[in-house]
Amino acid sequence: MELRSPCTADRGPRRIVAYDAAMASSEDIDPSVAPSGPGCVECLESDGWWFHLRRCTRCGHIGCCDSSPSQHASRHAFKERHPIIHSFEPGEDWFWDYAQNDFAEGPPLAPPTHHPLDQPVPGPEGRVPPDWEYLLN
Repeated sequence: MELRSPCTADRGPRRIVAYDAAMASSEDIDPSVAPSGPGCVECLESDGWWFHLRRCTRCGHIGCCDSSPSQHASRHAFKERHPIIHSFEPGEDWFWDYAQNDFAEGPPLAPPTHHPLDQPVPGPEGRVPPDWEYLLN
């Protein structure tokens, strides 16, 4: 099975990775787990930046989307075998299942359901290069 990120759906697939579809289970969404913070964990630790944010529905890890330079959300999904994510963007309420390469259904998640409204996109403030649009995947 191939992994296709929802971030690149309207531009055509950019990232295709073999993925075990059998790994998805009923334990992949824990609605009681809060998000790990307001931004991509790895980008914040490494002075990186992101375009959009995604939330792991199993452990709450916040990672950057596949259009972002570092693609931490999908890296987390593969490394930890947590295939389902939820958008962490204001006004978006969708789940993506990497194992099925498709949108998924899920219950309401523990708040907050998006990054702070005063947080810029892309972010975080002060780290986004002037030519950021040319650096997207």
